[in-house]
Amino acid sequence: MTTPNQLEGTLMQNEPLARYTSWRVGGVADRLYKPHGIKDLQHYLASIEASEPILWLGLGSNVLIREGGVRGSVIYTRGCLKQMQQTQSSELYVEAGVPCAHVAKLAAEKGLSGAEFLAGIPGTMGGALAMNAGAFGGETWRLVSRVVVVNRHGELIERQANEFDVAYRSVSVKQDEWFVACYLNVPAGDNTESREKIRQLLAKRAQTQPTNVPSGGSVFKNPLNDHAARLIETAGLKGQQIGGAQVSEKHANFILNTGQATASDIERLIAYVKQQVEEKHGVELETEVRIIGEALSR
Repeated sequence: MTTPNQLEGTLMQNEPLARYTSWRVGGVADRLYKPHGIKDLQHYLASIEASEPILWLGLGSNVLIREGGVRGSVIYTRGCLKQMQQTQSSELYVEAGVPCAHVAKLAAEKGLSGAEFLAGIPGTMGGALAMNAGAFGGETWRLVSRVVVVNRHGELIERQANEFDVAYRSVSVKQDEWFVACYLNVPAGDNTESREKIRQLLAKRAQTQPTNVPSGGSVFKNPLNDHAARLIETAGLKGQQIGGAQVSEKHANFILNTGQATASDIERLIAYVKQQVEEKHGVELETEVRIIGEALSR
C-alpha cells in the first residue's frame, strides 16, 4: 500500500469546495486531492480505505454541492490530468482533466473536423465522458473509440466504446470505475473551417447563454421532442428568484448565482421550477446537474 509521503500530488484537509464549482457554492470536503498525474492518482486510490467515498471534480460545472459538504475524498482533475496529444492521423488522446474547449481547439489546429461542438461544453473531458455531454447537436461519445478507467484499487483498465451503454446525457459505468483518459476518433478536415465553426459556436453561446454570471450549466435534461428552456419560459419562470438564485432571463434552463446565493437557494429554485412546469405543462423535468453532498442540519 502506498503511504502518504510517497504521493506527489497535493492533499488538502477540510477544503471548501465553493471555489472549485462554477456555481461558486458548496460546503467543505473532508479531503481534496490534486494528483500529479495518472500514476500518482493510482497511488492515492491505492492508499485510501476501500470504503472511502470518492467524488470527482473538473471544472465544477453540472454539479451542485450542498452546504453540508462532501465526506471522503474529492479528486480534482483540472490542471492535473492534463495530457493531450495527437496519437494517430485521426486520433487524439485526452486525459480527464482537460477542458473540452481545449480539445476542440487542438483538433482544429491539427486539421481534424467534428470536435468543434466541444468548445460549447463548459467542463472537462472526464465529466463529458461520464454524462455524454453535448452542445450544438454534437455528443461526446460519438467521437470516443476507447477509454482508460481506473478502479478504487488504482488499477488502470482500457475499455472499448462499445462496452458502454450510451444514451442522451447518460453512460453506463461500472461501480467504482472512473474515466481518466480517452481516445477520440476525429476525421481529417479543414482547420480554417473548423476554427471558423468554433468561433461561430462560441458567438452563439455568448448570445444565447449567460456566460458571465456563475451558473452550473444547463439544469434540466431536454424532454423527448421538446426543450426544457421552452417549458420553463412558457411557465412564466424567467427571472424567478429564491434568495440569491435566479432563473436566467437570457436562457431559462440556466439558474444563476446573482452574488449571494447558497446551495440551498439553488436547490429550492430547482424544485420550484420542476413543480411549476409539471403543474402547467404536465411534464416532469429531470435534472441534468448532479446534486450531491450533505444538507446542513437545521
